[in-house]
Amino acid sequence: MINVSKLKKGIVLDHITAGHGFKVFQQLGLDKLSDVVVLMRNVDSGRMGKKDLIKIETDLPLDFDVLGLLDPGITVSYVENGVCVRKQRLSLPERVTGILQCKNPRCISQSENVEPIHFTLVDAKTKEYACEYCDARTHL
Repeated sequence: MINVSKLKKGIVLDHITAGHGFKVFQQLGLDKLSDVVVLMRNVDSGRMGKKDLIKIETDLPLDFDVLGLLDPGITVSYVENGVCVRKQRLSLPERVTGILQCKNPRCISQSENVEPIHFTLVDAKTKEYACEYCDARTHL
């Protein structure tokens, strides 16, 4: 068994769906950090069976909407002096702005330069969002 030391200060992304950790790693641009980052894949989990886990030894601004879209079950823990000081469990955001793009070729957002588009969650089971301009549905 591999043993990774406890963080003194940083962020732990836990409960990532097994096999999705590298995608989260890439989307957050963690390969560009000069700080210590550990990605563990297929870690045993009592609740999930297997999970991925990322430990980041630095403070890093995170976009919870992006993380929630990537993997809604992620838990974000902030660690200071080796102790978890704040924990947040993510879910699919009800509304996202500037992240998704409308796929409807007739949508005004395709031909006009509009402000960042808002999408509203329509169906959490299918991860379906609706465009604010044309109401077209986008699946994640």
